[in-house]
Amino acid sequence: MKNIILTGDRPTGRLHLGHYVGSLKRRVELQNSGEFDSIFIEIADAQALTDNAKNLEKVRKNVIEVALDYLACGIDPEKSTIFIQSQVPELCELTFYYLNLVTLSRLQRNPTIKEEIKLRNFETSIPVGFLTYPVSQAADITLFDANVIPVGEDQLPMIEQTREIVRSFNSLYGEIFVEPKAVLPDNKTAQRLPGIDGKAKMSKSLGNCIYLADEPEVIEKKVMSMFTDPNHLRVEDPGKVEGNPVFIYLDAFARDEHFAKYLPEYKNLEELKDHYRRGGLGDVKIKRFLNNVLQDELKPIREKRKKLEENIPEVLKILEEGTNKAREIGIRKMEEVKDAMRINYFKNSDLLLEVENKDN
Repeated sequence: MKNIILTGDRPTGRLHLGHYVGSLKRRVELQNSGEFDSIFIEIADAQALTDNAKNLEKVRKNVIEVALDYLACGIDPEKSTIFIQSQVPELCELTFYYLNLVTLSRLQRNPTIKEEIKLRNFETSIPVGFLTYPVSQAADITLFDANVIPVGEDQLPMIEQTREIVRSFNSLYGEIFVEPKAVLPDNKTAQRLPGIDGKAKMSKSLGNCIYLADEPEVIEKKVMSMFTDPNHLRVEDPGKVEGNPVFIYLDAFARDEHFAKYLPEYKNLEELKDHYRRGGLGDVKIKRFLNNVLQDELKPIREKRKKLEENIPEVLKILEEGTNKAREIGIRKMEEVKDAMRINYFKNSDLLLEVENKDN
């Protein structure tokens, strides 16, 4: 069996640190590992429309923004196929067939969907397209026979939903699809990066993000405003490391060489944490250190992105070529699906003749 990756993002804004540590950094590592036969990276604009149907321009303009972030972070179009979801109509077709295999109550129980509905205050006014988001995602994964899905922890319920749909389809029509498995970030702390305001999730809609394209002064301002331990009022007070966003970010990004460069009085992060716990270490000092760490991490990404911005037609060409390749694969897979479902009437005219013979 081939090893195939499918992953992607909704183009509702530029990508942020949560995307980067949650899955994007891992995607680049997997891409460069040489262990995979194919890698598909989707710009999920059709899914973005499920809660932005009245704000089409927001989605349209961010297709390029997301593509720029991908390429700046190291996604290589020679190794990975980057494509635009809405331009592969076979995804919509497969979603339609999958909808018959999922109950409304099952979709309503999906933890990720429940959380997103609450976040958007949809309550009883849930767009049907948004509620069926997991079904669309299942089509994305299975159309390309992807079996490895790099995701953040919050997306695990979506992968499980896909596995259920695959089992249902295969039991009815034959073994056409493979069940995918999720690949989480190696660093458990990075599986769900909190917002700079201390809320559980970094989110564009909450405005608590550090974006990959942020300028140095913007990053510094955001870091220095970050939520820490609310009970750590004075430098001499003992501080809490667990659940402290600044330390969660340091867990995700700080390496020993950062200490040698910016904070040589500590050998590593554990020494810094011990000092904070016993008191005598101020929040400003650790925030300044975090700012230096993030500046080092994001500088090459930002600089590469600016160079890419100078040649947008080339970025569009990458997207068009990747989308054409994805469509060709999707067309072939849908022929296989229709064969299994016995709805390929014009390819196999005997299907209609069978009905006519029965009637006679």
